[in-house]
Amino acid sequence: MPLNKVRAFLDEHHIKYVVISHSKAYTAQGIAAVAHIPGQELAKTVIVKLDGALAMAVLPASFQVDLLALKKLAGVKDAALASEREFKQHFPDCETGAMPPFGNLYSIPVYMDETLTRDTEIAFNAGTHLELIRMSCADFEKLVQPVVLEFSTRHSGPFDREPALVL
Repeated sequence: MPLNKVRAFLDEHHIKYVVISHSKAYTAQGIAAVAHIPGQELAKTVIVKLDGALAMAVLPASFQVDLLALKKLAGVKDAALASEREFKQHFPDCETGAMPPFGNLYSIPVYMDETLTRDTEIAFNAGTHLELIRMSCADFEKLVQPVVLEFSTRHSGPFDREPALVL
């Protein structure tokens, strides 16, 4: 079901894309491994709260959100990771943790890490833990119109986790 919403949106805009099916994986780094995509080329969607409002932070799977940088660059007073309880109801057609980075489909602003713009293609969860979509990064930017900022740092460990940091 979630893939249908994203596919319909991309088809409506005549965007070329590829659907990649993979075995079930829950972390961005795990998905990158099973889909044979380098972690810096797979985009993950992290739901954050900026001054209490939900936003999407889209960054490479092998990176983590630097909330202090995001707070400063977005010009907000507070930046924190959103809890599942705070965002789950906003994505009724998606499995938790597999939201596609199309905030425009959910009335949520999107902040994209500048690192992702260095590649010609972007791959991301399509709403389930079993499917990815790969498409042109230029098309993604044209459709979503994210705010592009430098707000991520490379992971130092092998696991895909976000710091529980509130600023």
